[in-house]
Amino acid sequence: MKKDILHTIQDNMPRFSKGQKRIAAYILSDYDKAAFMTASKLGSLVGVSESTVVRFAALLGYDGYPAMQKTLQEMVRSKLTSIQRIQASNDRLFSSDVVASVLQTDMEKIRMAIEEIDRNMFGAVVDKLIAAQHIYILGVRSSSFLAGYLHFYLHLIFENVTLVTSNSAGDILESILRIGPGDVLVGISFPRYSKSTVKGVQFAHDRGADVVAITDSEISPLYPLASAVLLARSDMISFVDSLVAPFSLLNALIVAAGHRKDADISQIFNRLEGIWDEYGVFGYSDES
Repeated sequence: MKKDILHTIQDNMPRFSKGQKRIAAYILSDYDKAAFMTASKLGSLVGVSESTVVRFAALLGYDGYPAMQKTLQEMVRSKLTSIQRIQASNDRLFSSDVVASVLQTDMEKIRMAIEEIDRNMFGAVVDKLIAAQHIYILGVRSSSFLAGYLHFYLHLIFENVTLVTSNSAGDILESILRIGPGDVLVGISFPRYSKSTVKGVQFAHDRGADVVAITDSEISPLYPLASAVLLARSDMISFVDSLVAPFSLLNALIVAAGHRKDADISQIFNRLEGIWDEYGVFGYSDES
């Protein structure tokens, strides 16, 4: 999130009511905590009613308190430590059914992805993959599972696909040393954004490669370095990153690329089925 909300609060402080000033003062001093509070809890903490908090959000130009809360969350998401994540999510998770709460949050992220994905941008990413001389896929820490998943399928569709497996910035740069014009680097990163990934993406950008960023928002450090960006919300569920929406987005990307290479895919899997049968890769032997 951008700093605008804090500036807006500061600029409007003189015209706030006494209760609104208490809300404003708390947000200015502890916006990282306020971002994960309900309107009721924030109001209780500063000594005003829930409706006063809701009216405060409207006064700042938001459609409602959730919109203001989302703006604050965007501001702090990339900065929270694991301990802060746990503290921020405890009230939300453990005040109700944990299973239902987590699954509901995941479903909400997929719903948001459906509504927010730029279809033209999605098509442009597929075009870039189809046209690429070489595709590099980079994601570290929890994003390494997304990168590995994407690589597993893209290497069946395309001939020249490299998964960058190191977490070290130096090793990453060595792995993409030959990247250049005509190549595509798919950089995957979500809060807390890895500096190693950012450095790898910066290197690819500086060498003239096309950068496709898979990330969560326009404040991501990958965003200004990419020629194409696909956004999917991740969410902090205690110390765990919810990557359901990014995984679903990658599924869509793989399916779209495979559809464009339909004839090649059919030939590849015909060959694979023959190899699997010949070497008994799947199923159980009668002798076992």
